[in-house]
Amino acid sequence: MNKLKITFNSPAVLTFALLSFVAFLLNMMTNQASNRMLFMTYHSSLTDPLTYVRMFTHVLGHANWSHFIGNMSFILLLGPILEEKYGYGRIVEVILITAFITGVVHYIFFRNTSLLGASGVVFAFILLTSFTSFKKGEIPITFILIAVIYLGQQVSEAFFVTDNISNLSHIIGGVVGAFVGYTLNQK
Repeated sequence: MNKLKITFNSPAVLTFALLSFVAFLLNMMTNQASNRMLFMTYHSSLTDPLTYVRMFTHVLGHANWSHFIGNMSFILLLGPILEEKYGYGRIVEVILITAFITGVVHYIFFRNTSLLGASGVVFAFILLTSFTSFKKGEIPITFILIAVIYLGQQVSEAFFVTDNISNLSHIIGGVVGAFVGYTLNQK
């Protein structure tokens, strides 16, 4: 009889999920002070070194349990597939690039609001996943449908729905995922 063993199959994704969970627990234990200090980005002084740290770490923070579970479900579902295809380093790059671009855009254009959560990374993963069966010289119909459905919904909600969701972060994440997917699969 073969023994089953548990494997750490996707180090980048599992580490990201674990760091996000630790950030979530810290936020609960500090009555939301840790999110404000480390895990959300907002317009703060450029002389504050944490301003630059938060440009990356805001993707680890989450407002509540349902926000955390929603993002981690997608990340844990899609991430291992992507990490197997593209490798640990590329997935870390996608996460960091998405975090930085969404953080900077938010800092510049949305001076009176804060941003936290991994939704941009989720959308990057969604669009990047649609490139997993990409062949040179072809554009998969799945990519077109995903782009239309997910990004179209975000554009529509940006104009017609008032909520605390950063649709721009979703769109930016999707663009990063599509760009990385297309670029990596051209090689």
